[in-house]
Amino acid sequence: MSRQLFKSTAVVGSMSLVSRLLGFVRDMLIAHIFGVGSATDAFFVAFKIPNFLRRLFAEGAFAHAFVPVLSDYKEHGSQAALKQFIDKTAGTLSVCLLLITALGVFAAPVLIMLLAPGFIRQGSQYELSVQLLQITFPYLFFVTLVAFAGGILNAHGKFAIPALTPVFLNICMIAAAIWLAPLMSEPVTALAWGVFAAGVVQLLFQLPALAHLGLMPRPRLGFDDAGVKRIISLMLPAIFSVSVMQINLLLDTLVASFLSVGSVSWLYYSDRLVEFPLGILGVALATVILPNLSKSHAADDTAAFSHALDWGLRLVVLMGLPATIGLVLLAEPMLSTLFQYHEFGVSDVHFAGLSLKAYSLGLLGFILIKVLVPGFSARGDMKTPVRYGIYALLVSLALNLLLVFPLAHAGLALATSLGAFFNAALLLKKLHKDKVYQPANGWGIFLVRVSLAGGVMAAGLFYGVDAAGWHDWSATERALNLVKWIGLGLLCYTAILLLTGLRLRHLSAHRYE
Repeated sequence: MSRQLFKSTAVVGSMSLVSRLLGFVRDMLIAHIFGVGSATDAFFVAFKIPNFLRRLFAEGAFAHAFVPVLSDYKEHGSQAALKQFIDKTAGTLSVCLLLITALGVFAAPVLIMLLAPGFIRQGSQYELSVQLLQITFPYLFFVTLVAFAGGILNAHGKFAIPALTPVFLNICMIAAAIWLAPLMSEPVTALAWGVFAAGVVQLLFQLPALAHLGLMPRPRLGFDDAGVKRIISLMLPAIFSVSVMQINLLLDTLVASFLSVGSVSWLYYSDRLVEFPLGILGVALATVILPNLSKSHAADDTAAFSHALDWGLRLVVLMGLPATIGLVLLAEPMLSTLFQYHEFGVSDVHFAGLSLKAYSLGLLGFILIKVLVPGFSARGDMKTPVRYGIYALLVSLALNLLLVFPLAHAGLALATSLGAFFNAALLLKKLHKDKVYQPANGWGIFLVRVSLAGGVMAAGLFYGVDAAGWHDWSATERALNLVKWIGLGLLCYTAILLLTGLRLRHLSAHRYE
């Protein structure tokens, strides 16, 4: 089972890597063409709201509610019952999304007022934010249907198409920035139209794969259907439990709107870099492990359930630690290489670097949550993650108030990171206490090996990288040096792991010694 899990995770991770790399190209273009200012702050807020709701509903609550119910139908129902369930879910979901989208477009002025109240002081910035949000909000309708289609494909072991789908968001935004922006009186509006177009393209891309499985939905209303009712009952708590990080990021934006101009953009660019390993490893693991856990629970196989969680946690530590070290110690070199062109200056690199380091410290916590929450949702328990999510959110809010004054926008990022670790610790403790997860043998030696490798990597980067002189180099010199240091860091990490005896096969159960 571990080999299949690893193979599926590698497929999703590689597809996500393509999307994330294109995402960097997109953000480099945005930084190059639009720089950092009131217009980009307005767009990032207008983009963050539907993107937040996408992660809340599509990648978060809906996926965690839909996939376990779908797996149950696959395990115990007929093909006809499965198809009927999919049809009724599609129709019910579409109606709900249409109502939410219409409400969001109509209430855009109120949403901006609530989520970026600092913009009200700048009348033109507030009006631009409202206009951009009204264009981007319908993205939620299309991308949630994309998540619905992706959930069906993932449950049938077809991971590549859903994992590749996000590429089209970046392609559409890149095209809009290059070709549409010069034609518009307010160039940043082109990015909003790129987001809208991406939702349509992403949905169309997944339909042929559904048709190939014979599961192309024929939407029908099903509010009274037992399966749809189960999804709704699971979604309500799941909306909160799987999206605490996103809520924290939204609150960071709210507070940052009161800080100096550029604070929202600095947080955005630093979050984008943290999203790179989080998207490749965290989202890939969550995508693969949820159907597996749901299947194990439906088959009442508690040993396989615990083993899948143990495998996921071990992979998080193995790959998340070097990613954290690299992001913290190469924060400014990365930002300088990717974004320091024309309108994005040295001071922007410095301030974005502060928040990047703070977000990076919470990377392991963010990924752990994505692996641990499926341990509850696969069993139909969303109340526990909700309760712990509330505790973590309250901790983050308190830390926001304490840290924003001495650390400004970086304090907001650090508060979010600390809240993520608090949330992950509560989830792990509960799974272990309820004997849902029992750690396999060999965790001690595994942690010693990984910590030693991480320490050597950190020492090499700390003493070898001159971040202060990075800004004076040409773009080519910065890129070549960044690749060199990332390569050397990973080489050191991998070499120490091999020298201490760790092998990939040790990620399988009972083979950790």
